[in-house]
Amino acid sequence: MNKIKEWLLVKFDKDKAMNPYVAGALTGLLIILSVLVSGNYFGTSTSFVQLIAILENTIAPERMAQIRYFTIVDPVWSWQIFFVMGILLGSFATAKIFGEFKWQSIPDLWRDNLGSSKYKRMILAFLGGIIAMIGARLAGGCPSGQMSALILLSVSGLAAMTMFFIGGIVAARLIYGGGEK
Repeated sequence: MNKIKEWLLVKFDKDKAMNPYVAGALTGLLIILSVLVSGNYFGTSTSFVQLIAILENTIAPERMAQIRYFTIVDPVWSWQIFFVMGILLGSFATAKIFGEFKWQSIPDLWRDNLGSSKYKRMILAFLGGIIAMIGARLAGGCPSGQMSALILLSVSGLAAMTMFFIGGIVAARLIYGGGEK
């Protein structure tokens, strides 16, 4: 069992992450398995739209009938919604297994670099979420969907993933300033 842990992790402690090459290979295998089993590639951004549509359809079905977008995307409990639930449950289970789960409104790295204001954290998280969803809609999918496009050797997938990496590096440098991690 220790050999498996060593293979999966750079070092089995809280300060080290999974080996990025192993993580990338496992992600690729998971996408292949997903396509073989369900016929679906990764993607999550549509699930949020579908959940809101399900809620709106319950509250104001006459309004839902007027929205043309939902003639393309059905407001149903799709595989993507369950995929997102699986991501949440899997993240929780992994954090518990590795002893890293804790309830906190301000992550330690955020507190160290940006202070302990809960309001600042909520506002920036909300704005970041809005920007991410607008970007996902403009790009025709979220990063996981673009990763699937890249696996299919799509030029748009390559362009999107390149921009995600560049944007992530720039944002991390601006927010965290390089730090020790």
